[in-house]
Amino acid sequence: MKKYIFTLIAFSTLNLMFAQNTVQLIPNNNDSRVITTGLPFMLIAPDSRSAGMGDQGVATSVDGFSQQWNPAKYAFSEAKSGVGVAFTPYLTRLVNDISLSYATYFNRINEYSAISASVKYFTLGEIVLTQDANDPGIAVKPNEYAVDVAYSLRLGEQFSMAVALRYMRSALRIGQVDPNANPGSTFGADITGYYQSEEEAYNDFNGRWRAGFAIQNLGPRFKYDDGGQDVFQPTNLRIGAGFDFIFDEYSKLGITAEVSKYLVPTPPIRGDRIVFTDSNNDGLFRTEDGDTQTDEQLAASGTNVILEGQDNDVSFMTGIFQSFGDAPGGFSEELREFTYSLGAEYTYQDSFALRAGYFNEAADKGARKFFALGAGFKYSTINIDLSYLFSASQVQSPLENTLRFSLTFNFGAGEYDEY
Repeated sequence: MKKYIFTLIAFSTLNLMFAQNTVQLIPNNNDSRVITTGLPFMLIAPDSRSAGMGDQGVATSVDGFSQQWNPAKYAFSEAKSGVGVAFTPYLTRLVNDISLSYATYFNRINEYSAISASVKYFTLGEIVLTQDANDPGIAVKPNEYAVDVAYSLRLGEQFSMAVALRYMRSALRIGQVDPNANPGSTFGADITGYYQSEEEAYNDFNGRWRAGFAIQNLGPRFKYDDGGQDVFQPTNLRIGAGFDFIFDEYSKLGITAEVSKYLVPTPPIRGDRIVFTDSNNDGLFRTEDGDTQTDEQLAASGTNVILEGQDNDVSFMTGIFQSFGDAPGGFSEELREFTYSLGAEYTYQDSFALRAGYFNEAADKGARKFFALGAGFKYSTINIDLSYLFSASQVQSPLENTLRFSLTFNFGAGEYDEY
């Protein structure tokens, strides 16, 4: 009997404790669930071949623009060296002078290693700042650029790795508008790997497997001005795999799939956390100040506190590990932070190629969804590639309905036999 009385008292006490305190959470609806970083131009596909297959390149076959996606592929290049140049107009429906330019170079030193470098330049064009209608104005040209070098090394017959070092500088903030604005600059690094199998015979065709990974833009946070907030680099992880259907000595079809994820913390859900307490046991819940609810007391109770998720004001290394488990929506939201792309490339006589691809990003993480088409032509040592993008999202892409071109010059073609 005493046991039952004790249990009844314990439950009654717990019920009284929970009844005396309630918490009201008011989320801030202005908080975005999209992960944002500094230097976002670093993730724009600069070359038409990758763009024509849905912005993928970590596991596709080697080409002159592998520096952007996975420089480890250069260790499998059949050409001794190569130069690539590309130009991408941006927001062509609005202006005609915003663009992304890219140039890259690689040189295969020997059977096992290669070196490479690239320059990437993004400009907002010319902007004229005026005070009034009679002011002739001052012309400014905000821009960003990155310079990198990489070394690739084969660690086996079918596997290679590469390390790239990069300097990035952003001068998008205008000093004439904000006196405290200074160009932001930082250093970063890439670690990549690439696997390419031997050609294998199947029933009706031969085939070859491909796979790759890349951890890109590893580096410290940086700021755009002395009093500004530190921002993350666009650190991201890419993983891909593909297969080449080799029908005969003339024709080949490559299928590739790729997933990517930001290695940057997810912004938490912030808002007001208000605690009401029935301190007098009279059934009336009051704020901690013991009065009725007012705007001033709401602020005192905890405005703009983290309601769900984790604090994203951390170092870049902590942010990398935190990025795999800090989404406020739990595991399902973590999965939505992965983007994926599917691409196909049909090649005939290594001189003509047709490409198609699809890219998908969750609606609450950026909503980038598009189809892409592309083609490539090879004449002697010159490759000409072009691509075109069709948006499949309600959010318009800045590259929608834009025809993009790139050129590659290969030297010493066939000097290395990889197939």
